[in-house]
Amino acid sequence: MLRYIYSDTLYLYPKLAASMFRDRADQFRERLGWEVSVDDKGEERDQYDALNPLYVIWENADGSHGGSMRFLPTTGRVMVNEIFGHLTGGGPITSPLIWECTRFCLSRGAGSKVAAALMLAGGEIMTGFGIRHFVGVFDARMQRIYRVIGSSPDLLGTEGTGRDRISVGLWEFTEEAKRKIGLRAGISPQLSRLWFDRAFGGAHMPEVAMSA
Repeated sequence: MLRYIYSDTLYLYPKLAASMFRDRADQFRERLGWEVSVDDKGEERDQYDALNPLYVIWENADGSHGGSMRFLPTTGRVMVNEIFGHLTGGGPITSPLIWECTRFCLSRGAGSKVAAALMLAGGEIMTGFGIRHFVGVFDARMQRIYRVIGSSPDLLGTEGTGRDRISVGLWEFTEEAKRKIGLRAGISPQLSRLWFDRAFGGAHMPEVAMSA
């Protein structure tokens, strides 16, 4: 199932949280060879995890992590402005209608349905919070995954070649796109909305830190 969890309440889901950060270490350091910080418990975190982001997490039947994404509003500190601003071709991206999506992570063995479920959750966040776009940084591998899922972004800038290519993209989700992604994920619109409403109790007001 999909869970929507702010960082300051992750402690309520210890198995889910620990397995997410371990899977992030496995994906970003071991499989992709990124220079990321991994602690003595084998968990990967960065400075943006300390800003109380909203996580979308696919929870496996045993309570472990299957896949996840991290969201922060661009009105506060975000990776795309502080680290990859040179790729956007102008000033910082700052708008209450644009949130940053980062740390797209899939556990080993997670299939395309989990990836599609996460993208479907992104559509629910857009609808629930009145957001127009997501912005994010991704590598060449993720661009292929987005294409398969049916949720390719508009490219704002790119550097590097081949497997080392890094891009900044801007996403929007139409209702038709959400329908197609839901079919790929095997999740009905009713169930997808139910999971979102259970997380926020119908009060869809962002709690993420809004300033630097």
